[in-house]
Amino acid sequence: MSKGLGTTVGRSSRRRILRLAGGGITMAALGAGLTGCEDELATGGEGSTPPPSSASPEDGKAPADGKAPEPLWTKSTSAQTYGDNDELVAVDGVVIASGDPLAAFDGATGEERWSLPDGAVPGAPLLLGDGTLYLESGKYDGSVAGYVPGSGKEAWRSRLGKEYRQPRPVAVDGEQVYVIAEILEADGSSHTNVIAALNSGTGKVAWKEQRDLGTQQNGIHAAVQGRYLVYTDFKNNLTVRDTATGKQVWTQKTTKTSYGPFVVHQDLVIVPQGQRLQAFALSDGSEKWSVRTEEFTGFREPSLLEDVLYIADSSRTLWAVEPGTGKKIWQSTALKDASAQVPRQFVKVGGTLYGATDLDKQGGIHAFDAKTGGLRWTFNDKSGDYHSWLVATDGKRVYALHGKKLHALPA
Repeated sequence: MSKGLGTTVGRSSRRRILRLAGGGITMAALGAGLTGCEDELATGGEGSTPPPSSASPEDGKAPADGKAPEPLWTKSTSAQTYGDNDELVAVDGVVIASGDPLAAFDGATGEERWSLPDGAVPGAPLLLGDGTLYLESGKYDGSVAGYVPGSGKEAWRSRLGKEYRQPRPVAVDGEQVYVIAEILEADGSSHTNVIAALNSGTGKVAWKEQRDLGTQQNGIHAAVQGRYLVYTDFKNNLTVRDTATGKQVWTQKTTKTSYGPFVVHQDLVIVPQGQRLQAFALSDGSEKWSVRTEEFTGFREPSLLEDVLYIADSSRTLWAVEPGTGKKIWQSTALKDASAQVPRQFVKVGGTLYGATDLDKQGGIHAFDAKTGGLRWTFNDKSGDYHSWLVATDGKRVYALHGKKLHALPA
């Protein structure tokens, strides 16, 4: 599958509001309605996550069940993230977190390999495609740039045009970089936006299409699958376009605004919508399957790993689902049994599934048995930082970002 596991552009989501609350604005001031029953169930409250063990793994191996590992290394970073899954990547022997300056650390040692001032807009997605890291320019000069991840050297740069403001990459495949930008009026204002494709070889504009009046350039989650570009937005739209022409294939309203990623699998787009997890055909938007969780419970963000869809719900149940059919592979109540937080991002190494939780000083990285959903251990740095945890892997190590602290854990 091409890059597209729910890339996010724009930071006006409810999650960001909650994070700002953790940084100093009281929840009382924001209003109890922002959190609601679903979020209260999801976090588990004070003391919800089992404390990590101080025992270190032997020879860099992962610890036994119930014992969280000590980090192989920990580094302070310039990270400025808002908790979206594509703000931390591990590729070509380095691990990179969105921030200014943008810095890459050696995955094995934690030593800084390169640093790039004004390389990216903090919190913007780090898009990987065809061996290139694509970024919205931190210089705010209207350009999109591509870099070699292992060295930080610039390999590509493109501009959409002077009549557009700050193109924001939302997805990438082997041939094109897809961007959304504001359309400038004569007085410098903007009321509409455009979606466009830039050729990743030449930087030339392949196509551009104006989006409907009232749509926003912020809050976009996008994915590419074959000839289809799929995206959602804060206006409850689910839209599919042809990657060759930009023409809209279909669009429809979703029942819930998606605050997190969706996934694409073969000919399906799979979107969590509150109590339902729905799969639609990429070709025409028809519903192919639907899974429902308990009443007053909502699904969180899904991850598709090795052809298995993993997703948690706010009642602290973890699901493994066949993406093609919606058939349940297993359900686990291990999180509920341990009064642990619900993860919202997953990576997998071998037989272990790792999940990163949202904001809360008792959050962390859970390690699960990928065959059963059993909870093996939880890592927490006890920093009390209000940022969400992010997780990435290179197959050898698991990288956990919490605020400005980047930890490498044995896989």
